[in-house]
Amino acid sequence: MEKGKLLIFSAPSGSGKTTLLNHLLGEVPGIAFSVSATTRAPRGEEQNGVEYYFMSLEEFKQRVENDEFLEWEEVYPGRCYGTLKAVIEKMRNEGYHVAFDVDVVGGTNIKKFFGDEALSIFIQAPSIEVLRERLINRGTDSMEEIEKRVSKAAWETEFAQGKFDTTIINDDLETAKREIVETVRRFFEATPAEAEGKALEAEGNPTV
Repeated sequence: MEKGKLLIFSAPSGSGKTTLLNHLLGEVPGIAFSVSATTRAPRGEEQNGVEYYFMSLEEFKQRVENDEFLEWEEVYPGRCYGTLKAVIEKMRNEGYHVAFDVDVVGGTNIKKFFGDEALSIFIQAPSIEVLRERLINRGTDSMEEIEKRVSKAAWETEFAQGKFDTTIINDDLETAKREIVETVRRFFEATPAEAEGKALEAEGNPTV
């Protein structure tokens, strides 16, 4: 059985990433989402190994010491999230392509670890102004929270420049849906030699 490939998705809040990913999953079979580990307690009917792998802070820290995480972050004091290497390898060995929904720092770290086996995609709104309007129209956050998200989005967009394999600008939703499906299908169909050649070409010409 051929080993699965990896897809890394990062985007500022309000960029439409969830809509695009749900569309991708409906169009391209064989993709499984990475289930993260966390030290927070389960909520409602959440199940271990389904929404998250729930563990104590002590166990999480021990796994960090054992180098069991691809990437991890302490979001708040005592509240950690991370991606377990063994979980990813199990899914890949079963033939699934694995998708990561992570922030830009986590995305770049995963890309460095897997290299040509992973495709990193950054999704962004056409402008910060459009992003602000989308967050306001959601009607779910206060203006203070929206401005925090906008400020973070501006930083993430700047940080992502040149660090992802491709960027999809979600200006027209139908166009973005088509682009994300075509991009992923091309990546899945590429041979290892083709992937390596593209990587070398990109290194030789960073503006491509």
